[in-house]
Amino acid sequence: MFTLTEVASLNDVQPTYRILKPWWDVFMDYISVVMLMLAIFAGTMQLTKDQVLCLPIHEGDDMTDEQRCSNRITETQSPALKVLGHPQPTGVKTDLDFQQYVFVNQMCYHVALPWYSKYFPYLALIHTIVFMVSSNFWFKYPKTSSKIEHFVSILGRCFESPWTTKALSETACEDSEENKQRRTGQSLPKHISTSSEEDSSSPTTPMLPNTGVKFSGERPVIEVPGMTILDKKDGEQAKALFEKVRKFRTHVEDSDFIYKLYVVQTVIKTVKFIVILSYTSTFVTAIDFCHVCKPQVTHLTGYMKFQCTHNMAFMLYKLLVSYMVLLCIYGLVCLYTLFWLFRRPLKEYSFEKVREESSFSDIPDVKNDFAFLLHMVDQYDQLYSKRFGVFLSEVSENKLREISLNHEWTLEKLRQHVCRNAQDKVELHLFMISGLPDAVFDLTDLEVLKLELIPEVRIKAKISQMTNLRELHFCHCPAKVEQTAFSFLRDNLRCLHVKFTDVAEIPSWVYLLRSLKELYLVGNLHSENNKMIALESLRELRHLKILHLKSNLTKIPTNITDLSPHLMRLVVHNDGTKLVVLNSLKKMLSLAELELQNCDLERIPHAIFSLTNLQELDLKSNSIRTIEEIISFQHLKRLMCLKLWHNKITAIPVSINMVKSLELLYLSHNHLESLPAQLFQLPKLRHLDVGHNSIVVIPIEIGFLQNLQHFAITANKVEVLPKQLFKCVKLRTLCLGQNSISEIPEKIGHLALLTQLELKGNCLDRLPSQLGQCHLLHKNGLSVEDHLFDTLPLEVKETISQESSASFSG
Repeated sequence: MFTLTEVASLNDVQPTYRILKPWWDVFMDYISVVMLMLAIFAGTMQLTKDQVLCLPIHEGDDMTDEQRCSNRITETQSPALKVLGHPQPTGVKTDLDFQQYVFVNQMCYHVALPWYSKYFPYLALIHTIVFMVSSNFWFKYPKTSSKIEHFVSILGRCFESPWTTKALSETACEDSEENKQRRTGQSLPKHISTSSEEDSSSPTTPMLPNTGVKFSGERPVIEVPGMTILDKKDGEQAKALFEKVRKFRTHVEDSDFIYKLYVVQTVIKTVKFIVILSYTSTFVTAIDFCHVCKPQVTHLTGYMKFQCTHNMAFMLYKLLVSYMVLLCIYGLVCLYTLFWLFRRPLKEYSFEKVREESSFSDIPDVKNDFAFLLHMVDQYDQLYSKRFGVFLSEVSENKLREISLNHEWTLEKLRQHVCRNAQDKVELHLFMISGLPDAVFDLTDLEVLKLELIPEVRIKAKISQMTNLRELHFCHCPAKVEQTAFSFLRDNLRCLHVKFTDVAEIPSWVYLLRSLKELYLVGNLHSENNKMIALESLRELRHLKILHLKSNLTKIPTNITDLSPHLMRLVVHNDGTKLVVLNSLKKMLSLAELELQNCDLERIPHAIFSLTNLQELDLKSNSIRTIEEIISFQHLKRLMCLKLWHNKITAIPVSINMVKSLELLYLSHNHLESLPAQLFQLPKLRHLDVGHNSIVVIPIEIGFLQNLQHFAITANKVEVLPKQLFKCVKLRTLCLGQNSISEIPEKIGHLALLTQLELKGNCLDRLPSQLGQCHLLHKNGLSVEDHLFDTLPLEVKETISQESSASFSG
């Protein structure tokens, strides 16, 4: 037995799928119900007794079957005629018992009666069940039912979502606002400018059509007050619906299995209708009231033939005709369904009308099963697809994200994240949020804005309020900018940092920021499919002074030569990729600072020797083994700083003394074993770093460096300090740690300007008391083991400590 709850649950199935039931499916369901009732009624008639009544026929009887039927009818009327006084007709006496008549009736029911008369109710029942199963098979098949259930669930939630109503109402408000402005002829606010106004105001600026750069904000977004408030719970539900719709589209749109299954089941119903109609029409004439039966029971009854009557023949004939009429109607509906399936491309669905009626012009057309399900929904109510399209629009999703973002990130919350950076600038760093809050543009005192891992950044015209903004950071943040906002950035932005994965992610408007002075690009600038570096032209960056590229280049981009007249500093960090072609450097004659780090260089590039204005060269972390070309640096009269650290240099050539302008030399982290005397013939040298090598002896010629202020020979193999070292009386920093020095000469007291002394990691037994003569040396500037510091006289320790504390208090 079924419980009431189980039976009631069956009624919930139909309302769930009603939106996917077009009128023809509903009509066929009703026809199937009528056909089912007709089959059941015909079956109940088959259960009545005495369906067939038979009488024997004498062997000498020459009458036809029609005559016998009429005589049997007359004989059944004879009692009535006798009562009315008519003479009683004569008949044939059979002398059969009642049991024999029953036996003959049963035999003739199976022998003489046509099979269709006996089994029509059962066939009709089976056919109707097949039709009903075929109509609903796509709702129950495992590969389709889950998708259909998911689609119906999402569609219902999208239809009832508060965001759907709010988004459509905002669209209506925007349209009415635009129409009002169009009727009154009012212009846009002053802080919002169109591209045509921008063109007329600054004719010298490269225009969008000419440069091929497109801005996302072709027209300003008109804000409608009072329409941006959305309950937080409703907003979260709407966000979840956007994600569900996106995943469902990906899951369903790549196949057309539901469409094919629906076509197959419709074809099956049509073919079955034709087959049933074909064989039924041939058997409908076989249903008759009278039949002649030859049951082969002569040995039991003495008769060979019997005349039988089928009592239900008339009713069965009428029911069969009715069944055939219903079947024809059912078949016509099936043919119409096939016509609808193949008349139009149901595997494509266009939201063109929705795009025309709303501001969501980006609603994409869908294909395959997704499109077919939407076509089926349209047969129920087109409003469902219209409201569902809201959740396919990125513009709608962005509006929802923007509303939720602005609700969460208020001006007060943003001010809590504002701080001052190392450069003492007012900075705001936003990390992994859904977008750029509108309240950011109200922080008018902001100088640096850092945006990191934000999926979409939209810079609006309100940025023109941030008059102090000079530096922007985009770390994996696709940035779109409105026309008016671009005009502000073009004239005010000075420093831009962009970190990306592929060069195509660099916003096109970056190459048009004519007031930009510093540009930092970090990411993949090398395209494997194209040998040319895919950088846009940089010639519009007229004031760019610093260009920093951290990538995997194989050659210096040729477009950088557009910056050659005014670029002062070029930095290339190559992450170990070998930099082969450097010819473009020859044209950059204004370059003052050049860094080629981690570029797998084996020698100093010859193109560098053409940079006559070069003042600083940094070749850190390469594979340079020999620097014999260093003699060519004598032509670079302005070269002051040379950094060759973190390489594989084994020897310094004696021609180093030809670079007379050199003031800072970095040779640490190499494979040097000795220092040539010519190194100490550089009169202007004031900073020398040869730490982390294998140097054993410090040449006595070091005393010639009268301008030396910083000397570092940390982590070498030095054992003895030459007395000439202490003739460098201008020394401020002396790094001697991690060597094999056993004694510090007393002449260290001559270094009166010494502020930092590193002695850790040596073989010292004591420290000279003359350290007390180094009046600028404090405890925090002295790097030595504690037990060595204790060897100093008490007054020296107190002097160093007092001076140290005095410096802190000061």
